[in-house]
Amino acid sequence: MRLELFDDLGETVPLEGPPSRVVSLVPSLTEAVEVSAPGLLAGATDYCTHPSTVDVPRVGGSKYPKLDRVLDLRPDLVLANSEENRPEDVARLRANGVPVWVMAAAATVPAALGSLRRLLTQAYRLDEPDWLVESEEVWREVAPVRFRAVVPVWRKPWIVLGRETFGGDVLRRIGVANVYDHDPERYPRPDIEELRAHFTADADLLVLPDEPYEFTADDGPEAFPGAPYALVSGRHLTWYGPSLVEAHASLTAALEGP
Repeated sequence: MRLELFDDLGETVPLEGPPSRVVSLVPSLTEAVEVSAPGLLAGATDYCTHPSTVDVPRVGGSKYPKLDRVLDLRPDLVLANSEENRPEDVARLRANGVPVWVMAAAATVPAALGSLRRLLTQAYRLDEPDWLVESEEVWREVAPVRFRAVVPVWRKPWIVLGRETFGGDVLRRIGVANVYDHDPERYPRPDIEELRAHFTADADLLVLPDEPYEFTADDGPEAFPGAPYALVSGRHLTWYGPSLVEAHASLTAALEGP
């Protein structure tokens, strides 16, 4: 039964039926698929670490996957993301006859969950997984603002969460406003002096995730002397999928320290 579907970017995803050999180029989508439909993954990136039961051939990183290795796996669907994967890689896979589903870079939790629902129920023909329904309930409310934060995701150079990011919406829903939320860029690159100045103006919290840059108590806080900080799970902050069920409680607990 041929399925004529469209991904988040409106591109056609021609499937002959529900996919059974899937290569995921996005760690969070790897987790979502493996938890929802175990056994369908034929390949994943080197960074697809969850769930721990995933035991499939690896195809390199998200930004620079080894496309020949992907093609050798003969996938009937490849999963990608508009922010994490390069358009030229998606184009090459499609030129080789491989259907690719590209998920848009979601700006909010509801948008991410809505996209995952379409993928799982339309492409895979699954019922809504319990984790998705529970995540929608857990993240439905937006808490009053308790902190105004600077949220670096990289250093050397410093890169922070800016406007319309999934991580920014996650934090806002647990009561943390991002001081760069109205910046023209989604991922601004301010210098360290500008970042420090926020802590005498409009910020009272530094949020440091452990990915993509692995901030620790000894790597990150020392650049902001005297600033209250919270170390949080980067997976809980930036992954959309089953981890959202536990992310709300985990992130909220991490904020109790300041």
